[in-house]
Amino acid sequence: MIEQIKKLAKQYAPDCIAIRHHLHAHPELSYQEFETSRYIQQQLASLDIPYEVKAETGVIGLIKGRNPESRIVALRADIDALPIQEENEVPYRSQHDGIMHACGHDVHTTCLLGAARILQQLRHEWEGTVKLIFQPGEEKNPGGASLLIKEGVLENPAPTAIVGLHVHPGLETGKLSFRAGKVMASADELYITIKGKGGHAASPHLCIDPILIASHLVIALQQLVSRYNNPFNPTVLSITAFNGGTTTNIIPGEVKLKGTFRAMDEAWRFKAHELLRQTAEGLVTGMGAQLDLHIDVGYPSVYNHEELHNNAWQRAVEYVGNDQVSETEMRMGAEDFGYYSQKIPGCFFRLGVMNREKGIISGVHTPTFNIDESAIETGMGMMAWMGAGIGLK
Repeated sequence: MIEQIKKLAKQYAPDCIAIRHHLHAHPELSYQEFETSRYIQQQLASLDIPYEVKAETGVIGLIKGRNPESRIVALRADIDALPIQEENEVPYRSQHDGIMHACGHDVHTTCLLGAARILQQLRHEWEGTVKLIFQPGEEKNPGGASLLIKEGVLENPAPTAIVGLHVHPGLETGKLSFRAGKVMASADELYITIKGKGGHAASPHLCIDPILIASHLVIALQQLVSRYNNPFNPTVLSITAFNGGTTTNIIPGEVKLKGTFRAMDEAWRFKAHELLRQTAEGLVTGMGAQLDLHIDVGYPSVYNHEELHNNAWQRAVEYVGNDQVSETEMRMGAEDFGYYSQKIPGCFFRLGVMNREKGIISGVHTPTFNIDESAIETGMGMMAWMGAGIGLK
């Protein structure tokens, strides 16, 4: 089986690279992936893989092997792009101004389409059912994964495990990396408005200065991490926008703050929300101003199920060799794969795409991000190998 998959991955790699070029040249923003969705549907139809559309642009395919009820697993790829102007000078450069596949979702989609082609051709060689999830809106709240789950993507049939990959620009092409347990953080957005009383800057005693109050609040909020959180529990609270005032001699009546709160532990995450509200309310009202605080609850943390991780690691070693598999780092970045991994056992792993000799070293979410496309053969083959046998005892 593994040699058959490797042979087909090598055979189909040129076609899949062409698919990646098409997707990369025609990126679409979150929840606007209509042409991308139609393209995926066409690809699945050409392979005689049945599919349905969920959450407007999500595409869910189904491949049945032998004894289809014996094992049901899901393979997931995200399909949306980012609002970034591409700076790469390549033939497949984005044709849509201000939109770019700068996070590698074109690669993820390509690898899953390649894996689908392999699994469909070999469907009489493996047991179980593979559910293909081409998911919209990973880059924008509320996260396309949450929408698909609400529409029943984890039902009928219900997978007992889910696997996803993500490009890793810091890992050499051909290598894979995994991590058990906590992998990526939750991500919540903070929107704070402090309403004071404006006036002449020469008469601060007649005002309620929201700039001063907001400054105190920025400092005070850092105590949530430094004094309430266990130092061995990764957490980040960052205020990223401080807006108020127009000129030098006027104290404004209002200041707006924005920020992000990230955590690895879901219980601490929501406890911190309450502490944040208490701290902000007490400080702002205590200094005479009014507070409007909104916490936009975003993606949950990504947790890799230990047994599934061990199974995936072993399959990766079998596929690419022990020296090509490593432990990936914990990240405070977020991924809406966390919605799946909070519901069923999940494994989210990394695909190396870096090639220093070719100058392919840019990080994700940058205008020069690109990949060594030989990684696509590895990615599609590995996803097919996962689909053909991964599971829980």
